[in-house]
Amino acid sequence: MVKTPYHEGEQAVQQRAGEGNPGWGSPMFDSAIPPQFDMFLRRQRMIVIGGVDGAGAAWSTVLTGPRGFTGAVDTHTIHVKALPVPGDPLETVFDGRRDIGMLAIEPQTSQRIRINGTAERDGDVLVVTTEQVLGNCPKYLQQRVLRPDRPGPLTPEVRRSTVLDAGQQAWITGADTFFIASRAPQHGADASHRGGAPGFVQVTAPDRIVWPDYFGNSFYMTLGNLQLDPACGLTFLDWESGHALHVSGTARIDWDESRTKAVQGALRLVEFAVEQVVEVRDFTTLRWKFAAPSPFNPT
Repeated sequence: MVKTPYHEGEQAVQQRAGEGNPGWGSPMFDSAIPPQFDMFLRRQRMIVIGGVDGAGAAWSTVLTGPRGFTGAVDTHTIHVKALPVPGDPLETVFDGRRDIGMLAIEPQTSQRIRINGTAERDGDVLVVTTEQVLGNCPKYLQQRVLRPDRPGPLTPEVRRSTVLDAGQQAWITGADTFFIASRAPQHGADASHRGGAPGFVQVTAPDRIVWPDYFGNSFYMTLGNLQLDPACGLTFLDWESGHALHVSGTARIDWDESRTKAVQGALRLVEFAVEQVVEVRDFTTLRWKFAAPSPFNPT
């Protein structure tokens, strides 16, 4: 399938929102990796990735490693020396070449870059071929600092279900950050982040999640994908304990102004229908300490 730079989903959302212009969004970004982005990648301990499994379900997850575990080997290729842990919903997805969205996020400095393209596993390395490379603003990024890693090897414990239990619901409603993966035909996959004050994500039923969409860069790369394909995947990290909660399902944009006005800072709402839940205990050895909320968070 030949991918196209013009993204009709992004354009439709921009027009509905009254933002952007015909060249705004995906057409603005090329595939080359600037040297400063490579330097940024090489100092990271954590990379977010997103993809779609063989059944068409979208998932996001997090890969971690020592400084230098990821970096460019040429202007269009990145090597990530880490793979999804056993039981991760993306564990085997990249055994063959598939679309990938990648987000390099640095909580201690509130910086991030996004890289979209394709990826395939080569032994213990994930080889990413870039198609879009872009920097993002620091909006809604909470600051966290790394603490010493938890010692010893990981022993992941995986729980699967189709609805959220009480503990998982509390985890989500207490979160100030989550990661989201999406994909659209002819446009590939994308990984991004959403942030706000704790409570900005609401669980309205064991199989329903709602969050506000705040003012951003007006690219609408995530919502543009959802306009064309509602499948998406969310990841909520337990930053202090190293656990991860992955949720896959479908999302729709709620443009009802009467509902949106009730949520501080929201331009619209996103309603998410839960289809699959994968909780992984002992997911990563990384430990983070909360430092400061984003100054962009609505109060």
